[in-house]
Amino acid sequence: MTRVWKWNRPVTVREVLEDLQQERSIAYTTVMTVLDNLHQKGWVRREAEGRAYRYEAVSTRAAYAAALMNDAWSQSDNPAAALVAFFGMMSEEQRRALRDAVRIVQGPEEGPEQGADGGETRVTPDVADEKRVEKPLEKPDEKPDEASGETPGKESGENPDSDPGGTGR
Repeated sequence: MTRVWKWNRPVTVREVLEDLQQERSIAYTTVMTVLDNLHQKGWVRREAEGRAYRYEAVSTRAAYAAALMNDAWSQSDNPAAALVAFFGMMSEEQRRALRDAVRIVQGPEEGPEQGADGGETRVTPDVADEKRVEKPLEKPDEKPDEASGETPGKESGENPDSDPGGTGR
């Protein structure tokens, strides 16, 4: 899955095989079996191309990580204590990312942040490389994400009808 997520495009068994063979010896049939298993489990979809298939991730790595965290948290007998323990394990960088994520979900409480040029900005996640980026705020008369051409809550290239992680996004 790492390669499929990293490349963010439909891939063939041969492409994955050649990339893996740079690190270790591995058989074509092993890669084919793993991708077929991922398809059967619903992690990837595939489309026939000649005699081969092209495989594409059904969900993003971020959605997968979110589903794992949600599952682990929901199984705790004391969710508040689990969150406190989890936050206690975080680095300062992770805590900043958490604060940014909470701001995105809740919206600005104290007003927008000031960007480097003095203009208003908001902090949003860049799903492609999972780093923080600043984007200018849309004008009040624009619909959210209209300027970027993106669908709110969906990541570029993501199928809006699929929600394998059950995140609702």
